Amino acid sequence: MNTKIYKEVLSLAKVLMTCANKKDQVGFDASYQTLLRLCEENDGTDKDHPVQWETLADFTDDLEQAIALYDKALAKATAINAKDYLSSIGFSVAQLKVELGDNAGAIAYLEQAKIHSNKIIDKELKADIRDLLKALKGV
Repeated sequence: MNTKIYKEVLSLAKVLMTCANKKDQVGFDASYQTLLRLCEENDGTDKDHPVQWETLADFTDDLEQAIALYDKALAKATAINAKDYLSSIGFSVAQLKVELGDNAGAIAYLEQAKIHSNKIIDKELKADIRDLLKALKGV
C-alpha cells in the first residue's frame, strides 16, 4: 500500500475518532467527506487498497451502507489475497449482521473470516471470530 495514503487514512481515522468522542458532528462530517473523496479518487487505481474502504465503513453510521462499503473492501482484499483484511472485514460485517438480526448472514461471513484467519498472526482476532461463530451457532 502507498505509505502516503496509509498515513492519510490513519490520520483521518484519528480525527474521526476525536470528533466522535467530542460529539463534534461538523468536524466528523467534514473528515468523513475527505475520507470518502480519498476512497473515490483511488478507486480502481494502483493506490486503491482495502484499508481505506474498511476505514470508511468503520465510520459509517448507516449499517446497510457500512456493509456495502465493507463488501467493497472485501472485494479489494480478495483481489490482493490479503488474509488479515479478509479476516477483520469479515468479522466487522458479521457484527453488523448480528445487529441487524441476520444471524445466518453473520455466520456466513464468520465462516469465511475463520478460513482466512488461519493465515494471520492476530490471535485476538482469531479468538473473536471463533467465539462469535460459536455463540451464533449455539455450540
